[in-house]
Amino acid sequence: MKQPLVLVGPMGVGKTTVGKKLAKELNTSFADTDKIIASEHGSISSLFDRLGELGFREIESNVLAKCLEGSGVVATGGGVVTTESNRKLLKTHNVIYLATDGKHIASRISTRNRPLLNDGENSWKSIYEARKPFYQEVATHEVDTSGKSLATIVTEISTLVRQK
Repeated sequence: MKQPLVLVGPMGVGKTTVGKKLAKELNTSFADTDKIIASEHGSISSLFDRLGELGFREIESNVLAKCLEGSGVVATGGGVVTTESNRKLLKTHNVIYLATDGKHIASRISTRNRPLLNDGENSWKSIYEARKPFYQEVATHEVDTSGKSLATIVTEISTLVRQK
């Protein structure tokens, strides 16, 4: 893969899990923008506390741009699409939007420390609905993950990628 394959989608949809498995399947590298941010700047929740969402999004945009200069599979944070410059950049890449019906999200997000989810599942639903048009705007392909196994999702994406 000359250009990175980018995974976008809501918090808790499995971008990291899918990304790692997909990178292995495609025999390429894997990068997770949230993990890079945390390793370079500390936890995301502490960044939100110190810098606010705007400060965090600036760091996120810089990390995204660096990741997109390379190759491999890149998993992004759920809110990466909220920044217009990020959407413009993502549109120039192969982007897979991991869509979901949200039925399994409650179990995935309840134990995580996520700064924007002060109201749990209700917050998640409203954030997802607000961001959904942005995910669709940047996506080259949309893959519905609802009720599918990890293996099925990875096979579906790798088939899409190999068709190009």
